[in-house]
Amino acid sequence: MAKKPVPPVEVTCPCCRARLTIDSQLAVVLSHEAPPKAAPNVDISESARILQEQAQRREDKFRESWEAEKKKEDVLTRKFEEALKKAKGQPVEKPLRDFDLE
Repeated sequence: MAKKPVPPVEVTCPCCRARLTIDSQLAVVLSHEAPPKAAPNVDISESARILQEQAQRREDKFRESWEAEKKKEDVLTRKFEEALKKAKGQPVEKPLRDFDLE
């Protein structure tokens, strides 16, 4: 005799308020609906200050990336020189291949 299908259970998560649909026979989550995001509490009078702060952060990040790009050639040259010094100090060995290990 076949068992009657049990309807899925809908549960709301107490932490994040997401809605879950759960199959109790299989003990799995069938679907997940993310909770609606609340609009940020921003006062209109503060919007000019917020926009100014965001513009300043963008400018700072651009300036940092510009400085890093200007130094990039020197940094790569020094890294290459250090790796070359390290390679010169090590003895020359025959490379180890995978089938040599067996």
